[in-house]
Amino acid sequence: MLGIVEVGPRDGLQNERALLDTDAKVELISLALAAGARRIEAVSFVRPDAVPVMADAEAVMERVPRSPGVSFIGLVLNPRGYRRAVAAGIDEVNVVVPASDGFAKANQNSTTAALTAVAEEVVAEASAAGLFTTVTVATAFGCPFDGEVDPARVFAIAERAARAGAREIAVADTIGVGVPTQVRELLEGVRSAAPGVATRAHFHNTRNTGYANAVTAYEWGVGSLDSSFGGIGGCPFAPNATGNIATEDLVALLDRMGVDTGLDLDALLPIADLLSGLLGYRVPALLPRAGAFGGASRTSRT
Repeated sequence: MLGIVEVGPRDGLQNERALLDTDAKVELISLALAAGARRIEAVSFVRPDAVPVMADAEAVMERVPRSPGVSFIGLVLNPRGYRRAVAAGIDEVNVVVPASDGFAKANQNSTTAALTAVAEEVVAEASAAGLFTTVTVATAFGCPFDGEVDPARVFAIAERAARAGAREIAVADTIGVGVPTQVRELLEGVRSAAPGVATRAHFHNTRNTGYANAVTAYEWGVGSLDSSFGGIGGCPFAPNATGNIATEDLVALLDRMGVDTGLDLDALLPIADLLSGLLGYRVPALLPRAGAFGGASRTSRT
């Protein structure tokens, strides 16, 4: 089965103008669970003044439905965020390190080298505690400030993360400039730099390459793909950011390819309509407009 990590509650909502209340966030998470999502990036533990939409992270985690086999992920940037995540009862942590200094400066007023060292500290602490930890390499495919990113910078972060105890390495196309040739190059390099560590990929559809990249990553053998219900989201610190690849559209694509994701297409469809009402505009996902081909209620299959 190909793992799908639902990032709508975190990466999806963080770039939206509408500040949804805790009730709405918990409802969206509950609907994703009902559709079969089992790994959900639910919240981020960052400064509330920097990302106000994530200010209620602890309140969300107090109320999310817990059940066996479901893992809630919290994004953290530093030891302080990590400790908040642990106190909130998170199941996994995702530590983000930009591969470019320009983005590191804009996002966290730091450098790639300094943030890699911070990530090593967080990963080592989480590993010692037995907590599953992902290191996501942001701007792995390109930076809005520095332009092209040397793949060697991505591989160096992956190697250090693996040595610190990271269980998963994700490559992220933060601004949606990646193409399939890069996907293969980066995943191959990460596998060499961090042998035996699970891989994950995160794509935005800013320039309409996100789904091609997702299929390439799947065919390469990536362990998990990120997507966002409704195709919403983006990074607040990336100029002209647009949404993630949409969970509905990705699952429809994979379903037609015969790929098992464990997600139910028909159960996913109502989420986009709810989101459109909450956010005040029609969300980018196309499947809710076109409908699932054949009209049959089904779960993605092998």
